[in-house]
Amino acid sequence: MNTSSTVDKVNDTEGSAEPILQIRDVSKNFGAVQALKSVSFDVTPGSITGLIGDNGAGKSTMVKIISGVHKPSSGSLMLEGKPTNFSNPGEARASNIETVFQTLELVEEFDVAENFYMGRDITFLGPLKVNRTSLMRSRAAEAVGQLGINIPGGVTRKVRTMSGGQRQAVAIARAAFWNSKVLLLDEPTAALGVRETEQVLQLVEKLRDNGAAILLISHNMRDVQRLCDQVVVLRQGRRTGFLEGEFTGEDCVSYITGARSDIAEEEL
Repeated sequence: MNTSSTVDKVNDTEGSAEPILQIRDVSKNFGAVQALKSVSFDVTPGSITGLIGDNGAGKSTMVKIISGVHKPSSGSLMLEGKPTNFSNPGEARASNIETVFQTLELVEEFDVAENFYMGRDITFLGPLKVNRTSLMRSRAAEAVGQLGINIPGGVTRKVRTMSGGQRQAVAIARAAFWNSKVLLLDEPTAALGVRETEQVLQLVEKLRDNGAAILLISHNMRDVQRLCDQVVVLRQGRRTGFLEGEFTGEDCVSYITGARSDIAEEEL
């Protein structure tokens, strides 16, 4: 594994104007149900792309396609200009696409460092496969410190003793830690209080400012307006809107509800 710092990793791509991830005409059918219909958009380093829409609009399906949970029925994904087709989430992670789902996928009885390295433990060569705990803790502590995450007790603290905001920060920091080219964040502030929400938003902004390519799924239009450089709106599985530059939460809602649309209603 590349052991350079988390901040240095994302800085490598800062300033790039070329999209790192390109979604082209992606459709997904589940039997007779078409969850996505020819959706296209880009995700670019150093920016946050919002993916918004009402329940059932296709957001979760799109995230699962990008993260390797589902295969598209048609269309393509391009990662750094190369066609990409993930058969499972492990292949997506191996290509440095990390996803933070709402469930966070943290093990409560593990400490922060153990969660960072879950399934990717550093081991000595030999039959005993002894975990190099001190090295893992040192690297995890460096990443947490550089991202400015305040965790009383440090990386040896058990996740079960943490607040919701601290857990969310750990999950996002873990995703950024693994040389991530693309970060998929699914409702990162859901069920958090005002103070914890602000801490998570500041962390996401810091990752963006350091060059990360982030796809954000959120129902919170204030978060979307604050964080996102551009927004893709899905409705009934179709891309019906695109916003960038100066836009408001009201603009987003108008597309979500269908009051505004970039395509004709009969195409839905």
